[in-house]
Amino acid sequence: MADTIHIVEVSPRDGLQNEPGFVATDDKLALIRRLRECGLASIEATAFVSPKWVPQMADARELFMRLPADDGCRYPVLVPNLQGYQRAVECGARDVAVFAAASEAFSQRNINASIAESLERFQPIMAQAETDGVRVRGYVSTVLGCPYQGSVPLADVVLVAKTLHRMGCHEISLGDTIGVGTPKAARAMLQAVAGEVPMAQLAVHFHDTYGQALANVVACIETGVRTVDASVSGTGGCPYAKGASGNLATEDLIYSLHGMGFETGVDLDRLIDTGRWLSTLLGRPSGSKVNRARA
Repeated sequence: MADTIHIVEVSPRDGLQNEPGFVATDDKLALIRRLRECGLASIEATAFVSPKWVPQMADARELFMRLPADDGCRYPVLVPNLQGYQRAVECGARDVAVFAAASEAFSQRNINASIAESLERFQPIMAQAETDGVRVRGYVSTVLGCPYQGSVPLADVVLVAKTLHRMGCHEISLGDTIGVGTPKAARAMLQAVAGEVPMAQLAVHFHDTYGQALANVVACIETGVRTVDASVSGTGGCPYAKGASGNLATEDLIYSLHGMGFETGVDLDRLIDTGRWLSTLLGRPSGSKVNRARA
């Protein structure tokens, strides 16, 4: 039997959160429905954050309340604090995600708090989630570089990932936020973290600023990771990264994985159609090379 790679599709949240124009709730729901019909079983739906800071997520409650119930798909949502967590759970969320940076400079500039302070804020979320039976995923950003401090020591990445795991996160997603990593660095980072957190509980999340995302994923898969984040049509990208071109496109990832003999449960042709639909909706070319090649 072929080995399976689990895909966490992040386009409805990470892919759309920095869009300059508001994407209608009906269109977001149509995107999620299309992604589910492609066979994706974990789709990050939205973020329960302040609309003041992320206007695109202002419809989080309405969107989540309109998602299909018990359709076999997981719909994790991002929560920055206990208030966001409570709002999400009130809507029926059973999977949430918290985020911390491995870079002290990034943490200070992004959320005006130290890494230690940001992790401390998650304690009440973790305690309540354990009581509620809610799964918590942990994101670690800037694992391969920071726009403010440059390189990030591996020890800092390991410490943040290990802390989130010990706090109770069922999975840790390691993110190259500004897309500067290369395969050798990605492999070394993953190996270092896997020395403290079981590989089965790790995921990778690469941005494609320098065109290295897919190569980095392959290096990490060869190292043992089996969960990968991606965004259809390559949507998203970090506003702090000059020239950022978005996340790794899910179409490109699936094409490569299937070519390597892995199972994903995803219908590539339907996914390409979904990427084209989204690109048309957003009014720009797809960030997926597979999508362009199949045009």
